[in-house]
Amino acid sequence: MPNTVFRTSMHLMTALIFLLLVLIFWNKNVSLPEILQTTSMQAFKTIFISILLEAIPFILVGVLLSSLLQTFVSEQTIRRFIPKNPILGILFACLLGILFPMCECGMIPVVRRLILKGMPVYIAVVFILTGPIINPIVFAATFMAFRNHPAMAYSRIGLAFAAAVIIGLVLYRLVKSNPLRNSRANFSNQADWEGHSHQGGGFVSKVNTFFVHASDEFFEMGKYLIFGSLLTSLIQIFMQRESLLASGQGPISSHVFMMGFAYILSLCSTSDAFVASSFQTSFTSGSLLTFMVFGPMLDFKSTLMLLSIFKSKFVFLLSVLIVITVLSCSLLAQHFL
Repeated sequence: MPNTVFRTSMHLMTALIFLLLVLIFWNKNVSLPEILQTTSMQAFKTIFISILLEAIPFILVGVLLSSLLQTFVSEQTIRRFIPKNPILGILFACLLGILFPMCECGMIPVVRRLILKGMPVYIAVVFILTGPIINPIVFAATFMAFRNHPAMAYSRIGLAFAAAVIIGLVLYRLVKSNPLRNSRANFSNQADWEGHSHQGGGFVSKVNTFFVHASDEFFEMGKYLIFGSLLTSLIQIFMQRESLLASGQGPISSHVFMMGFAYILSLCSTSDAFVASSFQTSFTSGSLLTFMVFGPMLDFKSTLMLLSIFKSKFVFLLSVLIVITVLSCSLLAQHFL
């Protein structure tokens, strides 16, 4: 385990250094001394801390729910509630998002536990995609942000639902093997935890198991969140917003730009609508919709967290599906807004 953590940290640090060099050479107006100036460093610290403060509560809720599932809910209970029909299973996953309104940061540890408990991968992924969007909290935030255009709130829910259903059906057809990293080790640990949680020790032992599991998972997820927040903050410091806005005015390029913008900003789904509403005079409604649906489904920090639990090939497949599906659906939805 220490060697694995060390290798992961080294890979992420290498990626960070590479990204810094690319940004420095790409933007000739920015030099390294400017990065170290007080204003830039202050902006970096503000963005970095704000991302962490937004995400950590949701990760904490996620690992607590994950530990509750691990300690007190058996595999049989999970499987009893999951529909066998894929269509009903996908609808069930969307319903879970309404019942458990969480950010994508909190979804990932819960979903890993649900997969280990027996939930099919395609249903678990739909839960990840819809949970941060199809819930009352996000709907209310979007409605408030677009008070002058309330159709955006309904369109966001509808687009997220349609995209998740399509992606879920594609994964149902394509993914037949377990995509979790170190699945054998995970299932071995799962068996150990099950035996410890459900067979012996009584309530006190289960409570102790709950807190041990929650702390372990919090630190495991937390290191990826910190690295993701760090890189996201650096990207935002270097990004020249005015020049990027100028390149995002086309009927398709505006959607592509807003997808990239959402990926880089890595905003929480409860706050991204207010950012999107600030661009109403500069971008089309369809591209703003793209921003609000794509970001919660896939951003920089969530990509790192997905890579921490899923194999790289699966994360790549899922990312491609999200890009194609959200872009296609948003281009279609633009004609009705």
